[in-house]
Amino acid sequence: MGDLIAIDGADEDLALSKSEFLSQQEVLRRRSRRVKQLARLYKAHYWSLMEELKRKHKEYYWLYGKSPFKEDEKKNGEGNDGNELGFQLKCQISDCKEKAMALTRFCHKHILKDSNQTLYGGCNFPIKSGQICKKPILRSINPPHCPVHAQAAEKHLQRALKRAGLNVPSPSKLAPKLHVVVAEYVRQIQSKRRETQRKLCI
Repeated sequence: MGDLIAIDGADEDLALSKSEFLSQQEVLRRRSRRVKQLARLYKAHYWSLMEELKRKHKEYYWLYGKSPFKEDEKKNGEGNDGNELGFQLKCQISDCKEKAMALTRFCHKHILKDSNQTLYGGCNFPIKSGQICKKPILRSINPPHCPVHAQAAEKHLQRALKRAGLNVPSPSKLAPKLHVVVAEYVRQIQSKRRETQRKLCI
């Protein structure tokens, strides 16, 4: 049970409670006093919650962010996949010094190495030599491009629309006909395939 809160002006309210009728000024003064006290209570409660949040954040960082003892970090790196909650202080990739993400043994850069995770996928933007980017991105992103290649794909689309005779000043105002866009993409894919076959023949 929490401590009882003393109401400001309780003595005055007690005296007024014996009156059969209250003037408008008395009612407004009592309401104003209680509203101001309630506002102070809400502010005090808010800041107490903020202090609790800071404390919990500090405890979380202490438990899962890093260890203050080098012996613990060395022990975790030699064969411990994490504590009982599944956390890892450092990325499991030997050459990587980044901290592991929560509930996994890999950092964001190497999160795709985790076969159990289903939140991230790889960027499928084609780069040189017929390879794709494969940088980790959220699976919910559509099209599945990392931020750098999302801008590159947008520029490619704008150039393709211009070649098709559609001058679009802003990406937010795109309104091309679907068959024009599809035809341009097919043409680009075919040209890339012909270029690849030409390099293989050489």
